[in-house]
Amino acid sequence: MARRPLPRILSSSSASITRSREIARTAADSATDVLHPLITISRGLRKLAAGGRQKWASLPKERRGPALFLAAACVLVVALIPYGPLLALIAVMAAAAWKGRERVPVQTGPDEAETGRLQSLYEALVPYFSVPEDPAPLFAHGGEWDKAFSDYAFDEDGRISTLHVKYPAYFTDGEADSRARIEQLLHAKSGRGREYHFAWDEEGNQLVMSVLPALSTSIAAQPFVTTPGETVLGFTDAGAVQRTMPVTDGEETFDAPPVVWRTGARSTEPHLLVVGEPGSGTTSLLRSIALQTLRYGDVLIVEGSGTGEYACLTGRSGVLAVECGLAGALATLEWAAHETERRLISANRARQAGHPAPEDTRRPLWILLDRPSIFGHLAAADGRTDPQQLLQVPLRHGRAANVTVVVAEQFDTLDTLSDPVRQHTRARVVLGPASPEQVETVLGAPPHTTPTAAVPPGRGYARLGTGPVLRLQVPATPDPYDDATSEAHRQAVLDLLPQRQAPLDSAPVEAVPAEG
Repeated sequence: MARRPLPRILSSSSASITRSREIARTAADSATDVLHPLITISRGLRKLAAGGRQKWASLPKERRGPALFLAAACVLVVALIPYGPLLALIAVMAAAAWKGRERVPVQTGPDEAETGRLQSLYEALVPYFSVPEDPAPLFAHGGEWDKAFSDYAFDEDGRISTLHVKYPAYFTDGEADSRARIEQLLHAKSGRGREYHFAWDEEGNQLVMSVLPALSTSIAAQPFVTTPGETVLGFTDAGAVQRTMPVTDGEETFDAPPVVWRTGARSTEPHLLVVGEPGSGTTSLLRSIALQTLRYGDVLIVEGSGTGEYACLTGRSGVLAVECGLAGALATLEWAAHETERRLISANRARQAGHPAPEDTRRPLWILLDRPSIFGHLAAADGRTDPQQLLQVPLRHGRAANVTVVVAEQFDTLDTLSDPVRQHTRARVVLGPASPEQVETVLGAPPHTTPTAAVPPGRGYARLGTGPVLRLQVPATPDPYDDATSEAHRQAVLDLLPQRQAPLDSAPVEAVPAEG
């Protein structure tokens, strides 16, 4: 049996209904746009009326009569003054429009994605901040994260940038391993590739994690505002030190927080040890120290690598010698040892006679050694004295004789350093990528930040004596004779180099017998 086709009116009803709905929706939107001011004023009048009724209801009965009298007097005054009713109507409409305007709601809490991140981080901390014996655990699976995280912030990418964690009092925050586990977890869950700072408050059972901004790598070598005996190792975070100094970055001048190392007779850290990997910036730091020292002192440079990184300093005023060979290094360090003894004897005789110390004993002498372990291997193969043994006198008595020793070495040959070098270099710097264990081995204390895998040259940590571990960025001080150096940095180093001096017939590398 063949099916009859549906009547035309029934087959086209759905299309007609759809068009009718679209027409009605368009008409409603148009009416809303046209009547939007009237809707806003009506909404404002309702809010004003509701506020008036609430105010009248909260008014005591004994004050309602005077309030009505005052309102009637105001209405009478408005009615009598010229254009009073019109102005009153305009004022009421303006107040209603302001009161009835649509306000964009202000977000006061995290959105759905941010809440998910906080809840995930809370669940990850449960095994570390809870025990089965706790009757009311602060951290529990399925618990409320807002009770443990009192403050938080997110960056533009939606990753956590600041987190304030409250943990139970029974957590072993006094143990380094326990703190390291929490820091490693927060680092992994909050996003890798950034450097985090962890501030533990053991007394208040609180931990503050914050993301540190990257240190500027564009600050080049320049005449820093320092006094004799002060050396700028680099720059650190704002607030980490109590001092700032003006620096120039291109055409911009601003204040930056420096890491200042003080040397001299009253220094508690008279000598410096710099450790890093190849290409980490240890040579740039020694070159920066030499350029700063030459303004008021003399410099001896012993380069073990023999790559000519200090050739720009050869023959300059104040540079006593730049040695790259074993024989020259031994002769230079032997002269430095006898010079230290001579200064001590001269200063002692002057004090006994009641005179000030001679001028030649007060001028600072700096001994810079880059990779002395290479000379140690060569000396052992040749049956000669290890150059590090000649550093015992300058290291032990250098502070009284105004002699400062700076040693730069790499991690893989760190065990070849002699005991005097390890004991008397109380100022330490670690540059380049290094694990927290390596940093702690050199500095004697772990860093309070999580180092990143890739760091620019000259980036690392510094610790002066028993002070805190500071982030450090060494000012760019490249070899000006290197073709890969930018023109701006090359010119900055050339401007700091002293004038060349006339060649001497004999260099101060011969052993001078001590007086007395």
